[in-house]
Amino acid sequence: MEHRIDRIKKHLHAQSYKLTPQREATVRVLLEREEDHLSAEDVYLLVKEKAPEIGLATVYRTLELLSELKIVDKINFGDGVSRYDLRKEGAAHFHHHLVCTECGAVEEITDDLLEDVEKIVETDWNFKVKDHRLTFHGVCKKCQDQELKVSS
Repeated sequence: MEHRIDRIKKHLHAQSYKLTPQREATVRVLLEREEDHLSAEDVYLLVKEKAPEIGLATVYRTLELLSELKIVDKINFGDGVSRYDLRKEGAAHFHHHLVCTECGAVEEITDDLLEDVEKIVETDWNFKVKDHRLTFHGVCKKCQDQELKVSS
């Protein structure tokens, strides 16, 4: 974790920002809960345990800065809540998600499923793709299995 924080610190410095204690506490929470797709409020409650003096506005500003610098991705799964996802190191693109409309579970797809689509878009529309996001909304295996049990 420390080497990742070090790289984030260097990334911030390269953009003329500092890794303040509040920013570091926020980054640590995101690293510790990398699989969780946390909302700003979730991050705030977890950061507050590490740095009780931190305010919600500071966490919001930090998340927005990290998002602008492409350290985190700000995502919305259609529930009206922005969530923050630490960008995978070395990832050329944002990863994809499967969102269960029954239980709200979120799974990540790390494979780049859209390479061929990007090439078509760039060639046929003369559009330089910088990034893409793909979210599938449906019913997860667990909910499908539960539905089968109920209907049997």
